[in-house]
Amino acid sequence: MKTILQILQEKDLADVISIDPERPVVDALIIMAEYKIGALIVLKNKKMVGIISERDYAREIILKGRSSKTTLIKEIMTKDVLVLSPNDSFEKGLEIMTNNRVRHLPVVKENQVLGVLSLGDLVKEMIEYQRSLIEQLESFIKA
Repeated sequence: MKTILQILQEKDLADVISIDPERPVVDALIIMAEYKIGALIVLKNKKMVGIISERDYAREIILKGRSSKTTLIKEIMTKDVLVLSPNDSFEKGLEIMTNNRVRHLPVVKENQVLGVLSLGDLVKEMIEYQRSLIEQLESFIKA
């Protein structure tokens, strides 16, 4: 069973994509669209202060009739960010995401953000893990 760090290292986009909390929400949307991602880490002085996602945008801008050009990221970002440790299992990540209904979790070691995993990343790993178990069982049965 792979650790969160192993899954993170296999991702195509290994860099931490981040944004400053003082920038307008529209800037976060542009970056997310450019990288085809659903969330950005919000960093201030290299320290994580939040995360902004497409859900935050939908709930706090669209549904409330606010402007993404004049609203700052710090006004709508999620401040209490759940995180994963590099040594956690993908199962723990899936459990945290499912129980808290979130789709993105930063991976943090010693207050440094190593990357972000999505629900899709962890589901993909679960499928691969189950496929491997099935192959092992089939091999065992044939022997």
